[in-house]
Amino acid sequence: MATNELDAEDRNAMPDREFAFPRVRKEPLNDASHVRNAIARFDQVKDVSDEERDEAFRRIQRAAKKFGVEMSESRWQELGKP
Repeated sequence: MATNELDAEDRNAMPDREFAFPRVRKEPLNDASHVRNAIARFDQVKDVSDEERDEAFRRIQRAAKKFGVEMSESRWQELGKP
């Protein structure tokens, strides 16, 4: 049975470019479920710059389009907010 969970080995094997925040390897974007998690948890990622958030938002937008995840947010400042 397939699950959407990544174990440490799977996560460690992923290239940096598959994360919303590659420098800190946070928020993998390897499937629709993880893209939705990255959107929901965007504001919980610590120790990243506004520039990194800007880049992460663009990565999330691309991944959302690729995996058919709808996004209504047009700026990263809107992510993770209720």
